[in-house]
Amino acid sequence: MRKKYKKNKYSNPNQKSFYFEDYLATSKKNKFSQKNNYFQDRIYLLFFLFFSLIFIFSLRIIHISSNKIELFSQQDKFEKFTLNRRDIIDRNGILISRNIKSFHAAINPSHIKNKENFLIKIRLNFPELNAKKIEKSLLKNKYFYLKKRITQTEKEKLWSLGEKGIIFEPFQSRIYTHSSLFSHIIGQVDYDNYGVSGLERYFDKELKDKRLLNQPLQLTLDTNLQHLINKELNNAILTFQATGAGALLMDVENGEILSLVSLPDFDINIRGNLKDKKYINKITKGVYELGSIFKTFTIALALDNNLVNPNTIINNIPQTVKCSKHEISDMKKFPKNLTVEDILIRSSNIGTLLIGKKIGEEKFKQFLKEASLLSTPDIQLDEVGNPIHFKWNKCKLETVSFGHGITTTPLQAATVYAALTNGGIKVKPSLIKEQKINKKKVRLISEETSNKINKILRKVVTEDEGTASLADIHGYNVGGKTGTSENYNNKSKQLNTFISVFPYQKPKYALLVMLENPQVAKDLIYNYKGTKIRGTRNEAGWNSVYVAGRIIKKIGPILAIKNKDLNIQHVVERIN
Repeated sequence: MRKKYKKNKYSNPNQKSFYFEDYLATSKKNKFSQKNNYFQDRIYLLFFLFFSLIFIFSLRIIHISSNKIELFSQQDKFEKFTLNRRDIIDRNGILISRNIKSFHAAINPSHIKNKENFLIKIRLNFPELNAKKIEKSLLKNKYFYLKKRITQTEKEKLWSLGEKGIIFEPFQSRIYTHSSLFSHIIGQVDYDNYGVSGLERYFDKELKDKRLLNQPLQLTLDTNLQHLINKELNNAILTFQATGAGALLMDVENGEILSLVSLPDFDINIRGNLKDKKYINKITKGVYELGSIFKTFTIALALDNNLVNPNTIINNIPQTVKCSKHEISDMKKFPKNLTVEDILIRSSNIGTLLIGKKIGEEKFKQFLKEASLLSTPDIQLDEVGNPIHFKWNKCKLETVSFGHGITTTPLQAATVYAALTNGGIKVKPSLIKEQKINKKKVRLISEETSNKINKILRKVVTEDEGTASLADIHGYNVGGKTGTSENYNNKSKQLNTFISVFPYQKPKYALLVMLENPQVAKDLIYNYKGTKIRGTRNEAGWNSVYVAGRIIKKIGPILAIKNKDLNIQHVVERIN
């Protein structure tokens, strides 16, 4: 008999174990939810790690890209590049000398895995290096230099070998942007950046002064003028087969040197020990007998002492004069009577000698002392010459009066010409551009005498009997004096010099041109006062004057633009 159960009002006859089923469902649901939460947490963690990595890499990329990466950066790690020597610039701000970052190539043998393979690479890429010496150094397994002061091309070739044992040691190298153009002026530095010659040596302390590193040393030189003059002198050496040449362009008002060229020159980027005397600075260190350019000094001294005037006639000039054992004569026959200015125009040795005797030895000595012709040149270079000492014995006054038996440097001679033609004021030659001008004026001759000399020098160029007609360049009113001298030890060797000033009315520039041992240019056709003639003579008037004329023609327009007075003279000459 079935037992009857009492119905619950909440019970459903069709539902079995409601409470049990609800428990199971809830239990299953909680377990699934828990697993789902674990899964989501892992996903979040993975996403967090993933985005963290992206963020870190992004920061790294930004950091790297914000820094300047240099080629070969793995081996170029060193302190920030700081100059230890000032720049040198010309008067227009054009760079002449600067320190740059350079490298030595060193080898650490312990980092070379295959030394035989390394040697093969070196032989193929650098055949000029001593392979046997390198092999011995590798076997010693000690750090050594493969090559010092390598070029950028050499550095790239070494880097491309892919050897960890190649070390690039940084150092500061001095470069000269115009190679040989300023070689006799700028000089050089050694491997430790100490000046050893030229301006580099003279201003060594100033160039290394840390307080002035950002202030370039500015020169009086003009790169454009230097280039043009250098080119014409090189052409002259070829034309006249000369062994050397030199030129100096100076501002006669303040002594600033705009150009100084001495040939042969040399590339100052190539460090070398030059022992050959042909490479000396001929303008500042060369000591020469300059010949007839001294006649201008004699005439100026006589005029300044009121012993003569330009039109004073010197009568009965002999063809020869015997002095002790020597006989003095002229290169060619001149009229018996000549005015003082004609003596200079025609360049008469005997006429100048007679005027020198009027002056006397004591006054001549005093003039040479005041003009500093026999002392060591005063300029910002150590490469200067000392004029040969001589005694005022018999015949010395006679020979000195026309430029024989006395030596000086071309620099000193040009400096005296500057004083003779600028109104009589002594100037100090300078290679450094300075704002301060020395207001103290020291006279060498009077302004009146200076004006007289300028007019005579102009006639040396313009008169038919003058010795410098080839320098009469239209528009520049050139005046000047020639000098031809022989080497007493070797008569086949001579020095031909021409010192010009322009414009002669109020000279602004003095230009000295000299040629060592020039020969007759037989193939050269001169335009001599409108007539075409072939070269047959070997005197200053036919080579140094010719070269000076070509130089003035090239540099004249540049100077005229920079100098208002010269430009006006050029215009006036064209109108006339």
